[in-house]
Amino acid sequence: MTAETPTRRTVLTTGVAVAGAAAGTVVLAACGSSGSGSSSGSSGGSSAAPAPAGTTVATLSDITVGQCKSVKVNGQDAIVARPTETTAACFSAICTHAGCTVQPDGSELKCPCHGSVFNALTGAVEKGPASTALPSIPVKVDGQNVVTA
Repeated sequence: MTAETPTRRTVLTTGVAVAGAAAGTVVLAACGSSGSGSSSGSSGGSSAAPAPAGTTVATLSDITVGQCKSVKVNGQDAIVARPTETTAACFSAICTHAGCTVQPDGSELKCPCHGSVFNALTGAVEKGPASTALPSIPVKVDGQNVVTA
C-alpha cells in the first residue's frame, strides 16, 4: 500500500472547509443566549422564584415620571418605570432576543448586543430583532414604595 501525495487543490480545499466550519462555530456561539461580559445575562426563561409579595424594589422619589431605572428583583436584573405620578411598572431587563441585559436610555430600553429597542414604560418592542415584549414583573405602589405584587 502506498500513500499518495496530496495535490495543492486537495490541501487548499480541505483548509477552506476547516476554516469555514470554525468560523461558523464562532458565529453561532456569539448569537447564543448566554455569554461573557457585563452586558449579557441569562435567557428570558429564568428559573428563579418570584420575589415575595411586598418586597420593595424602588421608591417613587428614585424615578422621574416618564422614566425608568435598573433594579434587582429577587437577584435578577429588572427595570422599574414610572408611567404616571402614582403608578409603576416593572419588567425583566433580559432582552427577549438573545438574553443580553437592556440598558435604560430615557424613555427607551436598548439592548447593547443586537440593537433591539423596547418602550421603557410598557416593555413593548419598538425595534427588532427582538419580536417579543419584555416579561412583566407584577408590582404596585404602596405609599412611596414600589413593591412586588
